[in-house]
Amino acid sequence: MTSMPIISFAKFVAPKKGSAIVLAADGGAMSDAARAWDPGKAFDRAFPVADFSGKFGATVEVLAPEGSPLDRVVAVGTGKAADLTDYSWFRLGGTIAAQLRKASEIAVVADLPETAVGGAQVASIAGGILLRSYGFDKYKTKKDDAEGKPAAKPAKITIHCADPAAAKKAFADAQAVVDGVILARDLVNEPANVLGPVEFAAHAKELEKLGVKVEVLTEKEMKKLGMGALLGVAQGSVRPPRLVVMQWNGGKAKDKPVAFVGKGVVFDSGGVSIKPAAGMEDMKGDMGGAAAVTGLMRTLAARKAKVNAVGIIGCVENMVDGNAQRPGDIVTSMSGQTIEVLNTDAEGRLVLADALWYCNDRFEPKFMVNLATLTGAIMVALGQSHAGLFSNNDELAERLTTAGLTTQEKLWRMPLGAEYDKLIDSKNADMKNIGGRFGGSITAAQFLQRFVKDTPWAHLDIAGTAMGSPSNEINQSWASGYGVRLLDQLVRDAYEA
Repeated sequence: MTSMPIISFAKFVAPKKGSAIVLAADGGAMSDAARAWDPGKAFDRAFPVADFSGKFGATVEVLAPEGSPLDRVVAVGTGKAADLTDYSWFRLGGTIAAQLRKASEIAVVADLPETAVGGAQVASIAGGILLRSYGFDKYKTKKDDAEGKPAAKPAKITIHCADPAAAKKAFADAQAVVDGVILARDLVNEPANVLGPVEFAAHAKELEKLGVKVEVLTEKEMKKLGMGALLGVAQGSVRPPRLVVMQWNGGKAKDKPVAFVGKGVVFDSGGVSIKPAAGMEDMKGDMGGAAAVTGLMRTLAARKAKVNAVGIIGCVENMVDGNAQRPGDIVTSMSGQTIEVLNTDAEGRLVLADALWYCNDRFEPKFMVNLATLTGAIMVALGQSHAGLFSNNDELAERLTTAGLTTQEKLWRMPLGAEYDKLIDSKNADMKNIGGRFGGSITAAQFLQRFVKDTPWAHLDIAGTAMGSPSNEINQSWASGYGVRLLDQLVRDAYEA
Protein backbone atom coordinates (compact mmCIF):
# COMPACT_ATOMS: atom_id res chain seq x y z
CA MET A 1 0.00 0.00 0.00
CA THR A 2 0.98 3.65 -0.32
CA SER A 3 3.15 4.75 2.60
CA MET A 4 0.99 6.79 4.93
CA PRO A 5 2.42 9.95 6.52
CA ILE A 6 3.65 9.84 10.10
CA ILE A 7 1.90 12.58 12.08
CA SER A 8 2.97 14.23 15.33
CA PHE A 9 1.94 17.38 17.21
CA ALA A 10 4.03 20.19 18.66
CA LYS A 11 3.94 23.71 20.02
CA PHE A 12 4.64 26.59 17.69
CA VAL A 13 8.39 26.81 17.04
CA ALA A 14 10.63 28.71 14.65
CA PRO A 15 11.14 27.07 11.23
CA LYS A 16 14.39 25.24 10.52
CA LYS A 17 14.04 23.22 7.31
CA GLY A 18 11.67 21.38 5.02
CA SER A 19 8.28 22.63 3.86
CA ALA A 20 5.57 24.47 5.72
CA ILE A 21 1.82 24.74 5.19
CA VAL A 22 -0.08 27.50 6.95
CA LEU A 23 -3.73 28.49 7.14
CA ALA A 24 -5.10 31.76 5.81
CA ALA A 25 -8.57 32.97 6.74
CA ASP A 26 -11.04 35.01 4.72
CA GLY A 27 -9.28 37.95 3.12
CA GLY A 28 -5.91 36.21 3.43
CA ALA A 29 -5.58 37.02 7.14
CA MET A 30 -2.95 34.97 8.96
CA SER A 31 -2.14 34.52 12.62
CA ASP A 32 1.15 35.62 14.15
CA ALA A 33 2.16 31.98 14.47
CA ALA A 34 1.59 31.43 10.76
CA ARG A 35 3.43 34.60 9.79
CA ALA A 36 6.49 33.39 11.71
CA TRP A 37 6.90 30.77 8.97
CA ASP A 38 7.07 33.53 6.35
CA PRO A 39 9.77 35.83 7.72
CA GLY A 40 10.45 37.37 4.33
CA LYS A 41 6.77 38.27 3.91
CA ALA A 42 6.62 36.39 0.62
CA PHE A 43 2.87 35.97 0.91
CA ASP A 44 2.37 39.73 1.04
CA ARG A 45 3.59 39.78 -2.53
CA ALA A 46 2.21 36.39 -3.64
CA PHE A 47 -1.41 36.79 -2.50
CA PRO A 48 -2.25 39.76 -4.79
CA VAL A 49 -0.44 38.21 -7.74
CA ALA A 50 -2.32 34.92 -7.30
CA ASP A 51 -5.60 36.72 -6.59
CA PHE A 52 -5.72 34.76 -3.34
CA SER A 53 -8.40 35.86 -0.88
CA GLY A 54 -8.40 32.98 1.57
CA LYS A 55 -11.31 31.21 -0.10
CA PHE A 56 -11.86 27.74 1.32
CA GLY A 57 -9.54 25.24 -0.32
CA ALA A 58 -7.60 27.78 -2.39
CA THR A 59 -3.80 27.53 -2.21
CA VAL A 60 -0.72 29.62 -2.89
CA GLU A 61 2.78 28.14 -3.01
CA VAL A 62 6.06 30.03 -2.71
CA LEU A 63 9.29 28.17 -3.53
CA ALA A 64 12.55 28.92 -1.70
CA PRO A 65 11.10 32.01 0.02
CA GLU A 66 13.60 34.81 0.56
CA GLY A 67 14.91 35.12 4.12
CA SER A 68 13.61 31.67 5.12
CA PRO A 69 15.35 28.31 5.68
CA LEU A 70 12.36 26.52 4.16
CA ASP A 71 12.26 24.86 0.75
CA ARG A 72 8.75 26.12 0.18
CA VAL A 73 5.78 27.47 2.07
CA VAL A 74 2.12 26.99 1.14
CA ALA A 75 -0.93 28.91 2.28
CA VAL A 76 -4.29 27.10 2.37
CA GLY A 77 -7.48 29.13 2.52
CA THR A 78 -10.09 28.36 5.18
CA GLY A 79 -12.76 30.89 4.23
CA LYS A 80 -14.83 32.46 6.99
CA ALA A 81 -14.17 30.89 10.39
CA ALA A 82 -17.90 30.98 11.21
CA ASP A 83 -18.60 28.68 8.25
CA LEU A 84 -16.18 25.94 9.32
CA THR A 85 -17.90 22.69 10.32
CA ASP A 86 -16.49 19.44 11.70
CA TYR A 87 -16.28 18.11 8.17
CA SER A 88 -14.57 21.30 6.96
CA TRP A 89 -11.52 20.47 9.06
CA PHE A 90 -11.33 17.03 7.43
CA ARG A 91 -11.51 18.72 4.03
CA LEU A 92 -8.74 21.11 5.01
CA GLY A 93 -6.62 18.12 5.98
CA GLY A 94 -7.24 16.61 2.57
CA THR A 95 -6.34 19.86 0.84
CA ILE A 96 -3.12 20.01 2.88
CA ALA A 97 -2.29 16.42 1.91
CA ALA A 98 -2.61 17.35 -1.76
CA GLN A 99 0.17 19.90 -1.21
CA LEU A 100 2.65 17.46 0.34
CA ARG A 101 4.12 16.33 -2.98
CA LYS A 102 7.43 14.55 -2.34
CA ALA A 103 8.48 16.55 0.71
CA SER A 104 9.90 14.36 3.48
CA GLU A 105 9.43 16.83 6.35
CA ILE A 106 6.42 19.09 6.54
CA ALA A 107 5.26 21.50 9.20
CA VAL A 108 1.56 22.35 9.31
CA VAL A 109 0.66 25.45 11.29
CA ALA A 110 -2.90 24.92 12.55
CA ASP A 111 -3.68 28.43 13.69
CA LEU A 112 -6.03 31.20 12.60
CA PRO A 113 -6.39 34.82 13.65
CA GLU A 114 -9.10 35.50 16.24
CA THR A 115 -10.24 31.85 16.03
CA ALA A 116 -9.50 29.07 18.49
CA VAL A 117 -8.34 25.92 16.74
CA GLY A 118 -8.87 23.21 19.36
CA GLY A 119 -7.61 19.68 19.69
CA ALA A 120 -10.62 18.17 17.91
CA GLN A 121 -10.15 20.44 14.89
CA VAL A 122 -6.44 19.66 14.71
CA ALA A 123 -7.19 15.94 14.95
CA SER A 124 -9.66 16.28 12.06
CA ILE A 125 -6.98 17.96 9.97
CA ALA A 126 -4.70 15.01 10.69
CA GLY A 127 -7.48 12.57 9.84
CA GLY A 128 -8.13 14.35 6.54
CA ILE A 129 -4.43 14.18 5.68
CA LEU A 130 -4.41 10.42 6.20
CA LEU A 131 -7.63 9.78 4.27
CA ARG A 132 -6.42 11.85 1.30
CA SER A 133 -3.02 10.14 1.38
CA TYR A 134 -4.56 6.68 0.95
CA GLY A 135 -3.81 4.87 -2.29
CA PHE A 136 -4.21 1.28 -3.40
CA ASP A 137 -1.00 0.37 -5.21
CA LYS A 138 -0.46 -3.02 -3.61
CA TYR A 139 -0.11 -4.79 -6.95
CA LYS A 140 2.16 -2.27 -8.68
CA THR A 141 5.70 -3.56 -8.92
CA LYS A 142 7.10 -0.11 -9.74
CA LYS A 143 5.62 2.37 -7.32
CA ASP A 144 7.53 5.55 -8.08
CA ASP A 145 8.44 6.24 -11.68
CA ALA A 146 9.42 4.61 -14.94
CA GLU A 147 12.99 4.20 -13.78
CA GLY A 148 11.87 1.89 -11.01
CA LYS A 149 13.29 3.98 -8.19
CA PRO A 150 12.26 2.77 -4.73
CA ALA A 151 9.27 4.46 -3.16
CA ALA A 152 10.06 7.35 -0.83
CA LYS A 153 9.93 6.88 2.93
CA PRO A 154 6.76 8.03 4.66
CA ALA A 155 6.53 11.79 5.01
CA LYS A 156 6.91 13.15 8.52
CA ILE A 157 4.28 15.75 9.30
CA THR A 158 4.39 17.87 12.43
CA ILE A 159 1.20 19.78 13.14
CA HIS A 160 1.99 22.87 15.22
CA CYS A 161 -0.93 23.94 17.37
CA ALA A 162 -1.88 25.67 20.61
CA ASP A 163 -2.47 22.48 22.61
CA PRO A 164 -0.51 19.48 21.27
CA ALA A 165 -1.57 17.24 24.17
CA ALA A 166 -5.27 17.82 23.44
CA ALA A 167 -4.65 17.26 19.73
CA LYS A 168 -2.83 14.00 20.38
CA LYS A 169 -5.65 12.76 22.61
CA ALA A 170 -8.30 13.68 20.06
CA PHE A 171 -6.27 12.15 17.26
CA ALA A 172 -6.34 8.74 18.93
CA ASP A 173 -10.11 8.84 18.45
CA ALA A 174 -9.89 10.20 14.90
CA GLN A 175 -7.30 7.56 14.03
CA ALA A 176 -9.78 4.83 14.95
CA VAL A 177 -12.24 6.24 12.43
CA VAL A 178 -9.59 6.65 9.75
CA ASP A 179 -8.38 3.09 10.22
CA GLY A 180 -11.94 1.79 9.87
CA VAL A 181 -12.43 3.72 6.63
CA ILE A 182 -9.11 2.50 5.26
CA LEU A 183 -9.96 -1.11 6.10
CA ALA A 184 -13.24 -0.74 4.20
CA ARG A 185 -11.43 0.81 1.23
CA ASP A 186 -8.82 -1.95 1.19
CA LEU A 187 -11.50 -4.65 1.17
CA VAL A 188 -13.46 -3.06 -1.67
CA ASN A 189 -10.31 -2.39 -3.74
CA GLU A 190 -9.02 -5.97 -3.49
CA PRO A 191 -9.54 -8.03 -6.66
CA ALA A 192 -12.03 -10.87 -6.44
CA ASN A 193 -9.42 -13.54 -7.12
CA VAL A 194 -7.71 -12.50 -3.88
CA LEU A 195 -10.73 -11.70 -1.70
CA GLY A 196 -13.28 -14.51 -1.66
CA PRO A 197 -15.80 -15.26 1.10
CA VAL A 198 -13.29 -17.29 3.12
CA GLU A 199 -10.62 -14.59 2.83
CA PHE A 200 -13.12 -11.88 3.75
CA ALA A 201 -14.05 -13.83 6.87
CA ALA A 202 -10.35 -14.10 7.74
CA HIS A 203 -9.98 -10.30 7.57
CA ALA A 204 -12.94 -9.93 9.93
CA LYS A 205 -11.42 -12.51 12.24
CA GLU A 206 -8.39 -10.23 12.69
CA LEU A 207 -10.60 -7.83 14.66
CA GLU A 208 -10.32 -10.21 17.58
CA LYS A 209 -7.00 -8.49 18.30
CA LEU A 210 -9.03 -5.39 19.22
CA GLY A 211 -11.45 -7.27 21.45
CA VAL A 212 -14.17 -8.03 18.92
CA LYS A 213 -15.77 -11.46 19.28
CA VAL A 214 -15.92 -13.03 15.81
CA GLU A 215 -17.81 -16.16 14.75
CA VAL A 216 -17.71 -17.59 11.24
CA LEU A 217 -20.61 -19.76 10.11
CA THR A 218 -19.84 -22.22 7.34
CA GLU A 219 -22.10 -23.65 4.65
CA LYS A 220 -22.92 -26.62 6.89
CA GLU A 221 -24.10 -24.39 9.74
CA MET A 222 -26.11 -22.18 7.41
CA LYS A 223 -27.87 -25.20 5.94
CA LYS A 224 -28.81 -26.29 9.44
CA LEU A 225 -30.27 -22.81 10.09
CA GLY A 226 -32.30 -23.03 6.88
CA MET A 227 -30.63 -20.13 5.03
CA GLY A 228 -31.86 -21.22 1.62
CA ALA A 229 -31.92 -17.70 0.19
CA LEU A 230 -28.26 -16.96 0.90
CA LEU A 231 -27.09 -20.44 -0.04
CA GLY A 232 -28.99 -20.31 -3.33
CA VAL A 233 -26.87 -17.34 -4.41
CA ALA A 234 -23.65 -19.13 -3.49
CA GLN A 235 -24.37 -22.49 -5.11
CA GLY A 236 -22.89 -21.55 -8.51
CA SER A 237 -19.46 -20.74 -7.08
CA VAL A 238 -16.68 -23.14 -6.15
CA ARG A 239 -15.88 -20.75 -3.30
CA PRO A 240 -17.98 -21.59 -0.23
CA PRO A 241 -20.06 -18.89 1.50
CA ARG A 242 -19.51 -17.54 4.98
CA LEU A 243 -21.69 -15.66 7.45
CA VAL A 244 -19.56 -13.62 9.83
CA VAL A 245 -20.87 -12.44 13.19
CA MET A 246 -18.88 -9.70 14.94
CA GLN A 247 -19.71 -8.52 18.46
CA TRP A 248 -18.30 -5.52 20.32
CA ASN A 249 -19.47 -5.39 23.93
CA GLY A 250 -18.52 -1.95 25.17
CA GLY A 251 -21.81 -1.05 26.82
CA LYS A 252 -23.70 -2.35 29.83
CA ALA A 253 -24.28 -6.10 29.91
CA LYS A 254 -28.06 -5.71 30.02
CA ASP A 255 -28.24 -3.29 27.10
CA LYS A 256 -29.56 -4.58 23.79
CA PRO A 257 -27.06 -4.20 20.97
CA VAL A 258 -27.29 -1.97 17.93
CA ALA A 259 -26.89 -4.03 14.77
CA PHE A 260 -25.37 -3.52 11.34
CA VAL A 261 -25.75 -5.97 8.46
CA GLY A 262 -23.75 -5.88 5.23
CA LYS A 263 -24.11 -7.42 1.79
CA GLY A 264 -20.84 -9.19 1.02
CA VAL A 265 -21.07 -10.38 -2.59
CA VAL A 266 -17.35 -10.58 -3.32
CA PHE A 267 -18.02 -10.80 -7.04
CA ASP A 268 -21.30 -10.56 -8.88
CA SER A 269 -21.40 -11.95 -12.41
CA GLY A 270 -25.18 -11.76 -12.30
CA GLY A 271 -25.36 -15.54 -12.33
CA VAL A 272 -27.43 -17.08 -15.12
CA SER A 273 -29.02 -13.63 -15.59
CA ILE A 274 -25.52 -12.55 -16.52
CA LYS A 275 -24.46 -8.92 -16.52
CA PRO A 276 -23.08 -7.16 -19.62
CA ALA A 277 -19.33 -7.59 -20.00
CA ALA A 278 -18.62 -3.86 -20.00
CA GLY A 279 -17.93 -2.74 -16.46
CA MET A 280 -18.37 -6.19 -14.92
CA GLU A 281 -14.89 -5.85 -13.36
CA ASP A 282 -16.37 -3.30 -10.96
CA MET A 283 -18.46 -6.04 -9.41
CA LYS A 284 -15.51 -6.91 -7.18
CA GLY A 285 -16.89 -4.02 -5.12
CA ASP A 286 -20.33 -5.53 -4.63
CA MET A 287 -19.33 -6.22 -1.05
CA GLY A 288 -19.11 -2.51 -0.15
CA GLY A 289 -21.81 -2.92 2.50
CA ALA A 290 -19.97 -5.74 4.24
CA ALA A 291 -16.73 -3.75 4.01
CA ALA A 292 -18.39 -0.79 5.71
CA VAL A 293 -19.77 -2.96 8.52
CA THR A 294 -16.34 -4.54 9.06
CA GLY A 295 -14.65 -1.13 9.05
CA LEU A 296 -17.26 0.21 11.49
CA MET A 297 -16.71 -2.66 13.92
CA ARG A 298 -12.98 -1.96 13.78
CA THR A 299 -13.61 1.70 14.57
CA LEU A 300 -15.95 1.01 17.49
CA ALA A 301 -13.49 -1.43 19.04
CA ALA A 302 -10.41 0.76 18.46
CA ARG A 303 -11.98 3.78 20.14
CA LYS A 304 -13.54 1.66 22.89
CA ALA A 305 -17.05 2.81 22.09
CA LYS A 306 -19.43 2.55 25.03
CA VAL A 307 -22.01 0.53 23.17
CA ASN A 308 -22.92 -3.07 22.47
CA ALA A 309 -22.78 -3.56 18.72
CA VAL A 310 -23.28 -6.48 16.36
CA GLY A 311 -21.97 -6.59 12.81
CA ILE A 312 -23.12 -9.36 10.47
CA ILE A 313 -21.90 -9.87 6.92
CA GLY A 314 -23.11 -12.42 4.40
CA CYS A 315 -20.17 -13.29 2.14
CA VAL A 316 -20.90 -15.11 -1.12
CA GLU A 317 -19.86 -15.15 -4.78
CA ASN A 318 -22.53 -15.06 -7.50
CA MET A 319 -21.21 -17.02 -10.49
CA VAL A 320 -22.35 -18.69 -13.70
CA ASP A 321 -22.08 -22.48 -13.43
CA GLY A 322 -23.91 -25.69 -14.19
CA ASN A 323 -24.94 -25.75 -10.54
CA ALA A 324 -25.95 -22.10 -10.41
CA GLN A 325 -29.40 -20.94 -9.37
CA ARG A 326 -31.83 -20.63 -12.31
CA PRO A 327 -34.49 -17.99 -12.99
CA GLY A 328 -37.74 -19.53 -11.77
CA ASP A 329 -36.18 -21.44 -8.88
CA ILE A 330 -38.02 -21.19 -5.57
CA VAL A 331 -35.97 -21.09 -2.36
CA THR A 332 -36.97 -21.13 1.30
CA SER A 333 -35.42 -18.46 3.48
CA MET A 334 -34.48 -18.86 7.13
CA SER A 335 -37.73 -17.09 8.03
CA GLY A 336 -39.70 -19.88 6.36
CA GLN A 337 -40.94 -17.52 3.65
CA THR A 338 -40.51 -18.75 0.09
CA ILE A 339 -38.99 -16.68 -2.70
CA GLU A 340 -39.36 -17.12 -6.46
CA VAL A 341 -36.05 -16.09 -8.02
CA LEU A 342 -37.00 -14.46 -11.31
CA ASN A 343 -33.63 -12.76 -11.80
CA THR A 344 -30.42 -14.22 -10.41
CA ASP A 345 -28.79 -10.77 -10.62
CA ALA A 346 -31.12 -9.55 -7.86
CA GLU A 347 -29.05 -11.61 -5.45
CA GLY A 348 -28.02 -9.15 -2.74
CA ARG A 349 -31.49 -9.01 -1.27
CA LEU A 350 -31.49 -12.81 -0.99
CA VAL A 351 -28.27 -12.70 1.02
CA LEU A 352 -29.57 -9.92 3.24
CA ALA A 353 -32.92 -11.64 3.80
CA ASP A 354 -31.30 -14.47 5.73
CA ALA A 355 -28.68 -12.26 7.39
CA LEU A 356 -31.31 -9.81 8.67
CA TRP A 357 -33.59 -12.59 9.93
CA TYR A 358 -30.69 -14.29 11.70
CA CYS A 359 -29.58 -11.01 13.30
CA ASN A 360 -33.06 -10.15 14.52
CA ASP A 361 -33.87 -13.66 15.73
CA ARG A 362 -30.63 -14.15 17.67
CA PHE A 363 -29.82 -10.70 19.06
CA GLU A 364 -33.18 -8.84 19.30
CA PRO A 365 -31.33 -5.54 18.67
CA LYS A 366 -32.46 -1.97 19.34
CA PHE A 367 -32.36 -1.43 15.60
CA MET A 368 -30.86 -2.89 12.45
CA VAL A 369 -29.18 -0.91 9.68
CA ASN A 370 -28.21 -2.81 6.58
CA LEU A 371 -25.87 -1.51 3.89
CA ALA A 372 -25.72 -2.83 0.36
CA THR A 373 -24.60 -1.90 -3.13
CA LEU A 374 -28.04 -3.13 -4.04
CA THR A 375 -29.48 -1.42 -7.12
CA GLY A 376 -28.44 0.60 -10.11
CA ALA A 377 -31.88 2.18 -9.82
CA ILE A 378 -30.77 4.20 -6.79
CA MET A 379 -28.12 5.91 -8.94
CA VAL A 380 -30.76 6.77 -11.53
CA ALA A 381 -32.79 8.40 -8.76
CA LEU A 382 -30.08 10.08 -6.68
CA GLY A 383 -26.85 10.11 -8.67
CA GLN A 384 -23.74 9.57 -6.57
CA SER A 385 -24.01 12.37 -4.01
CA HIS A 386 -26.51 10.61 -1.75
CA ALA A 387 -27.17 7.03 -0.72
CA GLY A 388 -30.77 5.91 -0.58
CA LEU A 389 -32.36 5.59 2.87
CA PHE A 390 -35.40 3.38 3.44
CA SER A 391 -36.77 2.87 6.93
CA ASN A 392 -39.75 1.66 8.93
CA ASN A 393 -38.87 4.03 11.79
CA ASP A 394 -38.92 7.82 11.60
CA GLU A 395 -36.64 8.37 14.60
CA LEU A 396 -33.93 6.09 13.21
CA ALA A 397 -34.26 7.65 9.76
CA GLU A 398 -33.93 11.16 11.20
CA ARG A 399 -30.86 10.22 13.23
CA LEU A 400 -29.22 8.65 10.20
CA THR A 401 -29.97 11.70 8.09
CA THR A 402 -28.46 13.99 10.73
CA ALA A 403 -25.33 11.84 10.97
CA GLY A 404 -25.08 11.96 7.19
CA LEU A 405 -25.14 15.75 7.17
CA THR A 406 -22.46 15.91 9.89
CA THR A 407 -20.11 13.55 8.07
CA GLN A 408 -21.22 14.53 4.55
CA GLU A 409 -21.89 10.87 3.82
CA LYS A 410 -25.32 12.05 2.83
CA LEU A 411 -28.61 10.15 2.72
CA TRP A 412 -31.93 10.84 1.04
CA ARG A 413 -35.03 9.14 2.37
CA MET A 414 -37.04 7.16 -0.16
CA PRO A 415 -40.62 5.90 0.19
CA LEU A 416 -41.98 2.55 1.30
CA GLY A 417 -45.63 1.53 1.09
CA ALA A 418 -48.23 -1.13 0.39
CA GLU A 419 -48.60 0.00 -3.23
CA TYR A 420 -44.96 -0.93 -3.80
CA ASP A 421 -45.11 -4.06 -1.67
CA LYS A 422 -47.71 -5.72 -3.86
CA LEU A 423 -45.32 -5.47 -6.82
CA ILE A 424 -43.22 -8.30 -5.36
CA ASP A 425 -46.12 -10.66 -4.65
CA SER A 426 -45.70 -13.95 -6.54
CA LYS A 427 -48.22 -16.41 -7.95
CA ASN A 428 -45.92 -19.31 -7.17
CA ALA A 429 -44.32 -18.39 -3.83
CA ASP A 430 -44.67 -15.93 -0.96
CA MET A 431 -42.77 -13.32 -2.96
CA LYS A 432 -40.57 -12.80 -5.99
CA ASN A 433 -37.17 -11.15 -5.93
CA ILE A 434 -37.87 -8.43 -8.49
CA GLY A 435 -40.79 -6.09 -8.93
CA GLY A 436 -40.57 -4.89 -12.51
CA ARG A 437 -38.86 -2.00 -14.26
CA PHE A 438 -40.17 0.92 -12.21
CA GLY A 439 -39.16 1.75 -8.65
CA GLY A 440 -36.43 -0.87 -8.58
CA SER A 441 -34.67 0.43 -5.49
CA ILE A 442 -38.00 0.74 -3.66
CA THR A 443 -39.20 -2.79 -4.41
CA ALA A 444 -35.80 -4.10 -3.29
CA ALA A 445 -36.30 -2.32 0.03
CA GLN A 446 -39.86 -3.64 0.30
CA PHE A 447 -38.42 -7.13 -0.14
CA LEU A 448 -35.98 -6.63 2.73
CA GLN A 449 -38.69 -5.21 4.99
CA ARG A 450 -40.40 -8.60 4.95
CA PHE A 451 -37.51 -10.00 6.99
CA VAL A 452 -37.25 -7.49 9.86
CA LYS A 453 -40.61 -7.87 11.67
CA ASP A 454 -41.30 -4.78 13.83
CA THR A 455 -37.69 -4.05 14.75
CA PRO A 456 -36.63 -0.48 13.87
CA TRP A 457 -34.74 -0.92 10.62
CA ALA A 458 -33.07 1.09 7.89
CA HIS A 459 -31.75 -0.02 4.53
CA LEU A 460 -28.98 2.06 2.95
CA ASP A 461 -28.56 1.51 -0.79
CA ILE A 462 -24.95 2.60 -1.31
CA ALA A 463 -24.52 1.47 -4.92
CA GLY A 464 -23.54 4.98 -6.06
CA THR A 465 -21.40 5.98 -3.09
CA ALA A 466 -19.29 2.97 -2.03
CA MET A 467 -17.32 2.52 -5.25
CA GLY A 468 -16.50 4.65 -8.24
CA SER A 469 -17.97 7.71 -6.56
CA PRO A 470 -16.67 11.20 -7.39
CA SER A 471 -13.33 12.00 -5.77
CA ASN A 472 -13.15 14.72 -3.15
CA GLU A 473 -10.73 16.29 -0.69
CA ILE A 474 -10.52 13.21 1.52
CA ASN A 475 -10.81 10.43 -1.04
CA GLN A 476 -9.00 9.85 -4.31
CA SER A 477 -9.59 6.08 -4.30
CA TRP A 478 -12.05 4.05 -6.35
CA ALA A 479 -13.32 2.63 -3.07
CA SER A 480 -14.59 5.36 -0.73
CA GLY A 481 -15.18 3.46 2.52
CA TYR A 482 -18.64 5.05 2.59
CA GLY A 483 -20.68 4.25 5.67
CA VAL A 484 -17.98 3.91 8.32
CA ARG A 485 -17.92 7.58 9.34
CA LEU A 486 -21.68 7.86 8.93
CA LEU A 487 -22.55 4.97 11.23
CA ASP A 488 -19.85 5.80 13.76
CA GLN A 489 -21.41 9.27 13.99
CA LEU A 490 -24.87 7.72 14.45
CA VAL A 491 -23.57 5.66 17.39
CA ARG A 492 -21.79 8.67 18.92
CA ASP A 493 -24.79 10.94 18.63
CA ALA A 494 -27.52 8.71 20.00
CA TYR A 495 -26.52 5.29 21.25
CA GLU A 496 -23.41 5.38 23.43
CA ALA A 497 -23.86 5.02 27.16
